Amino acid sequence: MFGFLKKFLGDNNEAEIKRMQEIVDKINTLESDLQGLSDGSLCAKTAQFKNRLENGETLDDILPEAFAVVREASHRVLGMRHFDVQMLGGICLHEGHIAEMRTGEGKTLVGTLPTYLNALTGKGVHLITVNDYLAKRDSEWMGRLYQFLGLTVGLIVHDMDFPERKHAYDCDVTFGTNNEYGFDYLRDNMVIYKDQMVQRPLNYAIVDEVDSILVDEARTPLIISGPGDKSTDMYRIMALAVAPLVEGTDYTLNEKEKAVLPNETAIAKVEKSLNVKNLYDSANIEMSHCFTQALRAKALMKRDRDYVVREDEVVIVDEFTGRLMFGRRYSDGLHQAIEAKEQVTIQRESQTLATITFQNYFRMYKKLSGMTGTAKTEEDEFLKIYKLPVIVIPTNQAIARVDFPDTIYKTKRAKYNAVVNAITESHRKGQPVLVGTTSIVQSEELSQVLKKKGVPHNVLNAKYHEMEAQIISGAGQKGAVTIATNMAGRGTDIVLGEGVVELGGLHIIGTERHESRRIDNQLRGRAGRQGDPGSSRFYLSLEDDLMRLFGSDNIAAIMDKLGMEEDEPIEHKLISRSIEQAQKKVEARNFDIRKHVLEYDDVMNQQREVIYGQRRQILLGENLRDNIMGMLQQIIDAAMDNFANEKLYPEEWDLDGLIKEANDIFAPEGKLVKAELEVMSRDELGDYLRAVAETAYHEREILFGEENMRELEKVVMLKVVDGKWMEHLDHMDMLREGINLRAYGQRNPLIEYKIEAYDVFQEMIDTIQQDIAKLMFRVNIVAQQPQPEDHLKNAKESRGEEEPEAEMKQKPVVNKEHVGRNDLCPCGSGKKYKNCCGRDK
Repeated sequence: MFGFLKKFLGDNNEAEIKRMQEIVDKINTLESDLQGLSDGSLCAKTAQFKNRLENGETLDDILPEAFAVVREASHRVLGMRHFDVQMLGGICLHEGHIAEMRTGEGKTLVGTLPTYLNALTGKGVHLITVNDYLAKRDSEWMGRLYQFLGLTVGLIVHDMDFPERKHAYDCDVTFGTNNEYGFDYLRDNMVIYKDQMVQRPLNYAIVDEVDSILVDEARTPLIISGPGDKSTDMYRIMALAVAPLVEGTDYTLNEKEKAVLPNETAIAKVEKSLNVKNLYDSANIEMSHCFTQALRAKALMKRDRDYVVREDEVVIVDEFTGRLMFGRRYSDGLHQAIEAKEQVTIQRESQTLATITFQNYFRMYKKLSGMTGTAKTEEDEFLKIYKLPVIVIPTNQAIARVDFPDTIYKTKRAKYNAVVNAITESHRKGQPVLVGTTSIVQSEELSQVLKKKGVPHNVLNAKYHEMEAQIISGAGQKGAVTIATNMAGRGTDIVLGEGVVELGGLHIIGTERHESRRIDNQLRGRAGRQGDPGSSRFYLSLEDDLMRLFGSDNIAAIMDKLGMEEDEPIEHKLISRSIEQAQKKVEARNFDIRKHVLEYDDVMNQQREVIYGQRRQILLGENLRDNIMGMLQQIIDAAMDNFANEKLYPEEWDLDGLIKEANDIFAPEGKLVKAELEVMSRDELGDYLRAVAETAYHEREILFGEENMRELEKVVMLKVVDGKWMEHLDHMDMLREGINLRAYGQRNPLIEYKIEAYDVFQEMIDTIQQDIAKLMFRVNIVAQQPQPEDHLKNAKESRGEEEPEAEMKQKPVVNKEHVGRNDLCPCGSGKKYKNCCGRDK
């Protein structure tokens, strides 16, 4: 049906390519004129373009000339001239689309075209890569081109100090990783002074390996956290308690859903081990939570597949790229449970200070685009989440790679024997082989077998990723054998060595199908770059996870019916298609998971935008006195409604309650006398309270001085907003964790979450106003040496890295009398008093 409609309505991709080709033709007509210009005249085009934009022309108006200038400059500076298909990719990116371009088509060079054009506005262009190595490489490599044309180039990498980071963001073109951009956004919304912010308004981003960043990374939010105060002893105890539990007897493992369910026997054994009557009693909530995570760590999380242990630390392995994710930690206590299981140091759980998903961060850019070799399979997700269409760009030369049908065996043993034989045969004749595995364990087992066979080879997985570029760049040399775990986003082309073309080019061997077709396609795409010959074949078994869980029943029946032996393979396109169907099921499920995460984060995002918007108003506001007066007005109006409601007779008013409320917040002790208030009308009473508040506030302005009072307003407002927002994040986490139980009552958890989240948020806003007003009448100002904000200094990102110290201006410090246990600690840590300086009191 889809093919028929495509033929009847026409292929939109073809129509887009045809439209963009007309622009490329126009660019090509300008080339000969530019070739005759001197370097100085060519560079002068940048200033001319900027003037034309200031005089009313648009970026689309100057695109053909700007792209032609970049092509000519690239030829002179880098020795590389853009192909026409690269021009197509550049137009696609400028228009806010995703350009799918095959491996080896020169995506890095493609990015220079829209980057230069959009940087002419002076609003900044962000080039987003998957790791610091690529960001640094590209900033140095392509940076020469931008600097030749008069643009400034910045680089954002980890461990940069504030001045360097600020300077990089002020440049025309800024390179960095998705993590760094996201964390800088969160940090900018935690600072106390506007000159501590590093990012400008988010203008235009080009995301390299866009599927890796916007899809694969989307399930894991960025989190900046502070130290928590929970003990880790229970994780160690629970790891010992679940260790003897047996799958099938004590718990059920559902690998499809990645869930583990304890049986009654497991619960009884753990209760006996811990000497607890009821593990799920309300008094044992923390214990039961630790039990759940300990069981997940034992049954679901596998060493050298999901994580590795390095130097007394559990490090997560990215399931899509095979890279180690240093500092990234599983949330909700799972990481602590794994640390207990592996008997390494258990790090304390932390309190969330700020968080955002990549989906919601990147949707804030005024314009967003991306490029990758594999995006079409996820086009629905890109459209629904980011409103990003995918355009498939033709290759510069026809693809000569041969993709052989999958070969399937009954057992893993038979499959690996076939893989080793295939590797040995290719190596014997000198043809380079790249072997893709889906886990570290697989790659190392295969490596051991090849060592015994005497086949020299290199291994690239999470344990050896530091040698990544060197290993990959040599994978196309004659006789080379390279074993790699998940080839997503490596960023280094494989160039064929001498005599390899005649041998058939690089041969790709896949030892298992990944649950995402994109990852398989990325592995295949390593061969056959720029018209090179190459080939690929996947070797599978019915015992592989994907086959075992999603696709092997029918195939197993066929093999049994035919009486096939263990080492006798089936090779048929029908099998490849059935495996693709299994992959599509998994992809659809994973999309649902990411969409589910986003639906809940969208609720938080609306609240985040309100809070961060208020923070920015406070940061940028010179005089916040009117804001404070407005809060006092609302507080007095609410107090009047509560204690002197207009629907009540004056004799029914609770004047004692009204006086207590006013004394708690703004009224000087003894100022409000009940006998005097009793003779006032309701309007007179309201006016009198407002006058008392205004007078008391004015007296504090005289006491501290106008300038100090304005500074005090800013600091107090930010302290209270940040403190209440942190508490709110914790509250929302707990709400989110338990909301799915509402489904048992035939209620939609998401709707229930939205309703409760709104109520909790409104309550927080009211509390913020009260606390700000109360503090403004209670704080004193003391001198303090410049120092970093405590809640930033001690904060850690989800990557586990400490914040760099930043110079701070001298500022007022809250010095509150009669601190309540649940009030913010006056030391400025952002914690409650009972969890900070008041812990031992």
